Parts: sequence; structure tokens; C-alpha cells
Amino acid sequence: MVHTHGTHIPDHPGGQENPDWEEMAAAAAPAAISAPGSRAGTCSLTVVVVRGVPWWGLVSSAAAPVLLAGGWTVAAGLQPRSFNAVADTISSLAAKGATDRWVMTAALAGLGTCHIVTGLALRPAAPAGRLLLMTGGVATVLVAANPEPAGGRGSLPHTVWAAVGFIALTSWPLAARKRGPLVPAALRPAVSAAATGVLFGLLVWFGAELIAGGRQVGLAERVLAGAQALWPLAVVLACRRSQPSARMRRTGPPGADLQS
Repeated sequence: MVHTHGTHIPDHPGGQENPDWEEMAAAAAPAAISAPGSRAGTCSLTVVVVRGVPWWGLVSSAAAPVLLAGGWTVAAGLQPRSFNAVADTISSLAAKGATDRWVMTAALAGLGTCHIVTGLALRPAAPAGRLLLMTGGVATVLVAANPEPAGGRGSLPHTVWAAVGFIALTSWPLAARKRGPLVPAALRPAVSAAATGVLFGLLVWFGAELIAGGRQVGLAERVLAGAQALWPLAVVLACRRSQPSARMRRTGPPGADLQS
């Protein structure tokens, strides 16, 4: 909520966003500055805007890891032969010739859509990070639309879009960072850099397993994809926890008094 001298602007009932709160805060600030008894010219008020994440951003970010883990679990259970989740990739569950491949295909398409929606909702994050998150979502949808051929043969479109998706979803936390006293914890530079560092390490592990034909390529991919699906949810939760919508900050020489 916004507090000014003699003015109290509540949040929208039920914790929902008020579309007019920015205008209300802007209108309240001049009144507070010119309030009787204030020392004109010695101090001022700055409206600090903290843009919140809407409820649908929470839904999309929470649905992403559920779709991913649920998709690979159900799809693996539908395979007629024993499926090795440590050695076999997620893409093999959606490949042409796989049993009920539509399950993993739908899960990947849903995951990508969730990333796009979450990127639109993450208004407290820097625009570059949001764009990368949405790029990763689009790439994930295109991975689902370009399945691997039967027999484990490679597919260039599938490989390209998978690479774009993994790189974008690894990079977005660092690009989304912001500075300032009101920035949510998950968007602060140190935390964002640490998140990208961890994701990059997982990406290197997966890449090494993939190139070397390792026996843990499936495990590496699941850990990487799972971490990339969970981090947007962590950021959204941090942003929701750190709201309100706006605050008034007093600026001016020490001892400046705005009280009447």
C-alpha cells in the first residue's frame, strides 16, 4: 500500500492489483510535498514503483515443472519396454515411433507455453531476461513440433531448437537481474548470477554426456530441464512475497521533516 502525509492509499481488496494505483500514487505525492507545516525546498518524495506479478503468472510458473515431470513420468510408464530414465532422453519419449508419444509432446508444448506466459507476467524482472525466458518457451514448443525420427536418428530442427531453448533458459536469470533496495531477492545480481552459474554447470554436464554418448545423458537432461522449469517459479514466488505495489521514499537533507 502507499503512505503519504495525511494520505493512505490501500491495495486493491483481496490482494489483487489495482489498475489505477500508479495514478493514485502520482496524485498523492504533490499533496504530501505541499502539506502544511512541511519545509518547502528542503525535501521531496519519490514514488518508488514495484510492479507485481499477476495471479496467472503464478499459475503458469507452478504448472511448468508439473507438466514436465508429469509428462516424462506418464510417458515412460506407457512404453512397452522398460524405459531407462538415466540413459534415455526426454526427446525419445516424443520421438516418432514411440508409444503414445503425444503425451510427452503435449507436455513439452505446455511447458513452453508456460514459460511464455510466465515471461509476460514477470514485470519486476529486466526486459532482457523476460525476453530470453519467452524465447526459451517458444523454442520448447518448436522442439515438441519437430520430434526426432524413429530409430534414434538425429533431427537438425529438433537439435537446433533444443539448443536454443537450453541456452536461453540457462541465461535468462542473469539477464533478468535488477538493482535497488526494493528488488525481490531472486532478481538481485548475486542471486541471479548464482542461478545462471548453476544452470550453466548443469548444461555443461548434459552437453558432455550427449557428445560423449555417456550413460547418464537422460539423468543430466532431466536435472537440467527440471532446474530450468523450477527457477521461474522461485522468482515468481519471491516477487509475490516482496510486493506491495508502490512506496514513498523521502529524499532530502538529514533531519528534513514532512510531519505537520
